[in-house]
Amino acid sequence: MKNYNFLFIIFLGIILANCGNTKNGENSIFTFDNSNYKAHYTSDDAISLGILNPNSKEIDSIIYFVNDKKVGFKKGNEKLNFNLKDQKLGYQYLKALVYFDGENSEATARIEMVSNVQPKLLNYKILNTYPHDPASFTEGFEFYNDTLCENTGQYGSSYFRKYDYKTGKIYKQIDLDQMYFGEGITFINGKLYQLTYKEKTGFIYDAKTLKLEKKFTYEKDIEGWGMTNDGTYIYQTDGTEKIWKMDPKTQKMIDYINVYSADSKIKAINELEWINGKIYTNVWQKDAIAVVNPNTGSVEGILNMSGLKKFIKNANADVLNGIAYNPKTKTIFVTGKYWDKTFELIITE
Repeated sequence: MKNYNFLFIIFLGIILANCGNTKNGENSIFTFDNSNYKAHYTSDDAISLGILNPNSKEIDSIIYFVNDKKVGFKKGNEKLNFNLKDQKLGYQYLKALVYFDGENSEATARIEMVSNVQPKLLNYKILNTYPHDPASFTEGFEFYNDTLCENTGQYGSSYFRKYDYKTGKIYKQIDLDQMYFGEGITFINGKLYQLTYKEKTGFIYDAKTLKLEKKFTYEKDIEGWGMTNDGTYIYQTDGTEKIWKMDPKTQKMIDYINVYSADSKIKAINELEWINGKIYTNVWQKDAIAVVNPNTGSVEGILNMSGLKKFIKNANADVLNGIAYNPKTKTIFVTGKYWDKTFELIITE
């Protein structure tokens, strides 16, 4: 119980999932029988899908759907037991298409799937401290080979930069047009991908020369936030609880997960880093890093990073943002917006 209280403190301000969140459709003929529905479900649960028939209609059959996918068919007013094992975390939208007296009518409801994982509380040790440009509004942070790369935000001062993290010496810098607010970056298949905030525009560069090769428009009507990759797919955030999975060849969104810490939906997922099969993510306005299972969206670990603030001298320093994994040293580099330092860390349970 203490762990959950600690997580609540770290993520203070996160909107918890609503209790009693099942909603029947606006339907005067049939409604879902939600009398035994719970406030939250996990992948270990099953749910009984059935409808109420207050007008005693002669029901011929019912087709049941979950998230618009057909999951079963029943004759008469028979219930269907549906296993939730393979469902995404988040809201599950239920629908019953009821056939009766030569007509049909729909009933709808929803339930919420939450994580059955209790996150571990992780610790960190500072190995080294390096200079960081206090004028950098850090958005993207990633190593390319042995070189630290950073993308910054703010209209009129957004740029991508390669530099020596030990000295701060800049090797190469690309300034974005003042109409763009820079966001996340990631390197994959010899390319650099770069997001912008509200412009729904991304850029693809040659990773070595940094020559612009393509400009693309987001497939979904979303904002651009953080970015990382697993060597095959790109993962990006949009300021909600979602992490989108994108095909780098086509820039098409092929899937997504919703991020939950136990029964709390974690909104404002921001900068991302892929580390040993997990997604490490900043949470906007929180001095913490969440370790997320990329297959389920469950938060498996929490790093309380609030202790770093005492080392920052810049009076204008903003929130923690920026996670970069150096595969050569197997260490993690973190910084923040307008921070004057970057920290090299090792993580332990």
